[in-house]
Amino acid sequence: MRRLAATFSLLLATTTACAPASGVPVLLGVTSFTYALTGYPGGRLDTVAAAPHELAIVDLSRDATVPGYFTAAEIAAVRESGKRVLAYFEIGSLEEFRSEYPSLPAGLRLNVWPDWPDEHFVKYWDPWWWDRVIRPRVDQAMKAGFDGVYLDTPLAYEEIDLARVPGETRHSLGRKMADLIVRISAYAKAAEHGFLIVPQNSPELRHHSGYTAAIDGIGMEELFFRATDQACAAGWCADNLAEAAALRAKGKAVLATDYATTPANRRTACEAYRRHGFAGNVTTVDLDLVSAPCEGKE
Repeated sequence: MRRLAATFSLLLATTTACAPASGVPVLLGVTSFTYALTGYPGGRLDTVAAAPHELAIVDLSRDATVPGYFTAAEIAAVRESGKRVLAYFEIGSLEEFRSEYPSLPAGLRLNVWPDWPDEHFVKYWDPWWWDRVIRPRVDQAMKAGFDGVYLDTPLAYEEIDLARVPGETRHSLGRKMADLIVRISAYAKAAEHGFLIVPQNSPELRHHSGYTAAIDGIGMEELFFRATDQACAAGWCADNLAEAAALRAKGKAVLATDYATTPANRRTACEAYRRHGFAGNVTTVDLDLVSAPCEGKE
């Protein structure tokens, strides 16, 4: 076991180093971030710590298992580099390779996500899901010293097969997803003031009461480039941009991730981030590397 005194001293030092300017929401000062969910060399976060970004998003676990959770000492080492660190996990679905999957009751498992055939949407409003998956993950993120959580798959409310959930509508599922995010926020912030709550995608959930007040920012994928190097020109692209901009106008940070590799497309995305006041990250769809910041050499 790690020595608690040394860990406490390191956490105290990094908390001081990362303290926000008075009155300024901490995420609004972020202009670039890295988002890496796999490909940690040796299972370590050394490359993340060395990256020239103000924020890092990493998985709660190095290998998708509960025994593989990153430790407080490891997260403290990243924070010592001056970064804030958000713990990634999914709240509307569960992959078959996660430790929690074998215990998932069959009645909670819904349709497979076509884009990710080893991932199932779930009844995220069920008490079992909160008690056995979500709350333990939030607890672990706080225990490990993360600055907040990055919550993927709110879009489950749009993708669940309605035939599998009689009586539900897209609106009712959206309300239940907003309620889950509000619950996560209330639970975490009651335990740790300033703990950051950042859902990914589905910015239209802001139209549900309580949602906007519960979040500190939103992560957005493919606002300008879809995977990979395809300009985002569909109607939903414009809708997502408008909804994200509306949240930004409410004082919420927007962490935008686009999937592009060519220098020209990287420049276009980075210019768009600056124009809209978003923090930006241009990377690959596998999310397996530390991306170069927009300010760096293209």
